[in-house]
Amino acid sequence: MRDAERCRNGESAPLVAQNDKGFDGLIPQLFTSLPALNEAVSCLAQTTTYFTGCFSDYAVEPSTRDSGDSVVHAQELETFSSVQTEDTVISDHPFSSESTSTLAESSSLVNATSANHVGIARATAGDPSENTGVIVHSNHNGQNGISMFQGLIERAQRTVRGSADDIGWLKRDPEMPPVEDGTEKFAEILDNIRHGLHKLPNAMVYLLVPGLFSNHGPLYFVSTKTSFSKLGLTCHIAKIHSEASVEKNAKEIKDYIEEIYWGSKKRVLLLGHSKGGVDAAAALSIYWSDLKDKVAGLAIAQSPYGGSPIASDILREGQLGDYVNIRKLMEILICKVIKGDMQALEDLTYKRRKEFLKKHHLPRELPVVSFHTEAGITPAVLATLSHIAHAELPLTAPLSDGQPARLPVVMPLGAVMAACAQLLRVRYSEKSDGVVARCDAEAPGSVVVRPKRKLDHAWMVYSSLNDDPSEADAAQVCEALLTLVVEVGQKKRRELSMKDE
Repeated sequence: MRDAERCRNGESAPLVAQNDKGFDGLIPQLFTSLPALNEAVSCLAQTTTYFTGCFSDYAVEPSTRDSGDSVVHAQELETFSSVQTEDTVISDHPFSSESTSTLAESSSLVNATSANHVGIARATAGDPSENTGVIVHSNHNGQNGISMFQGLIERAQRTVRGSADDIGWLKRDPEMPPVEDGTEKFAEILDNIRHGLHKLPNAMVYLLVPGLFSNHGPLYFVSTKTSFSKLGLTCHIAKIHSEASVEKNAKEIKDYIEEIYWGSKKRVLLLGHSKGGVDAAAALSIYWSDLKDKVAGLAIAQSPYGGSPIASDILREGQLGDYVNIRKLMEILICKVIKGDMQALEDLTYKRRKEFLKKHHLPRELPVVSFHTEAGITPAVLATLSHIAHAELPLTAPLSDGQPARLPVVMPLGAVMAACAQLLRVRYSEKSDGVVARCDAEAPGSVVVRPKRKLDHAWMVYSSLNDDPSEADAAQVCEALLTLVVEVGQKKRRELSMKDE
């Protein structure tokens, strides 16, 4: 009860740890003080329960109605108070070690309040002469006020909790097939490529599937396609509407594969980056019966296969951000400015990915390789323009006659990815590339590549100003991933032939 009394006396637990050095550590302290935020929400919940008990929404007025109504109204209030208690108490929260004591204290307080209601009802029913015409009626305005107060608490809980329960759900799902570690084999293949040993067969066509907002990045996958062309390999970049929904893009990719196959009579090997990996996997999951003879394998690189905490935290309904219309702002950006579909971002949330993967699974006979990385979050990365994204945003009108209505924009994506990775690391204790948590990028049943090299989400597809010449570039990494897919496919075929024998 000490927390409740302190809260009623106007005191509160500090939301941010004290720092005598000024504001130098303010932002890290804000995120590392999430347990304190949860204690504040718990205190707020106790206060609501206290006011519910002390000001229990009834008023005594003289009336000519009999005392039987009084008993009924008092019992209704008792039930109402009990229901409020169940909705208000915060339970099973990993950030707070005092959840159990808070639950017990709140329950005791409401039980005492309920007992008072029962006493009033019995007194009213037992002696009608002393309580003639007494009626207990509900104050609807008070109920609405308390409901709004409780709604605010629930929104605070949902905002503080975020995606903590969703990150890594694929690994925890017992129905999903296990993954196989292929990091060492990938490193061996990559080293051979850097020494001039290339094993990708010319008997296939290589299809690169770009991710979200790639329509506005003219350099997306260009260096990889150029490198493949120099090796004499047929390579295409899928011209899909990257800001469309997953199912819409899946249909377009299916049509792309069939067109390539019927034109070249060669099977297609796919590599999808970010949302492109999700779109490509969806195409093979939904249309496998039509594509199984036309596809040789799939590599997904830095893809939110299980969902993205960034998309989920932005679009989650019922959080405090709804008061400032964050979702509406994102709709304006995606739908009005970029001319895309809001469904594209919604399809990357944990909720939508769970719904989709329960219905559609990748075929077990399909060779799949998953690749994910961790972004560097050192001060040097945050302060420098390590990666540059050349984007083109649409304008409302052309600048002059004959010029396209697009505005070229240069963005330091390296610093942005590092900042996002730092946020996810501090808030959820999860490693990520700045957009996708590593544990959410592994497709069930796939061969997983987990390099130790620090690479952010944009490195695979955009140029870098300070690439280390002693390290492999993005085109070489893509070649190594596709080579690994080919070897995984050969291994699967050998295993199937042995089973048949």
